[in-house]
Amino acid sequence: MKGINKTIAFLFFLLAGVVLGTVLGKLCAGVSFLSWLAYTMSVGLGTSSPLVLDLIVFKLSFGFQLNVNAAQILCVITALIIYNKTCKSL
Repeated sequence: MKGINKTIAFLFFLLAGVVLGTVLGKLCAGVSFLSWLAYTMSVGLGTSSPLVLDLIVFKLSFGFQLNVNAAQILCVITALIIYNKTCKSL
């Protein structure tokens, strides 16, 4: 049971870091001295030009895109540090 609680706590902190980083990046996009937090990189197989497998009977498209900004990276690192400090007893 301890492992399940630790896994749920880890996923919660990770998701909270991603969501908070996304919001923080969007909010800081218009502020001149904090605009670097909104810098975003996209990695993956783009959804505008997906990988298509055409088998005549049906067509299957594969696409995956991951957008990461600087605020998300900082918030995820902070969330993982907080997780390590708070969840040692689980």
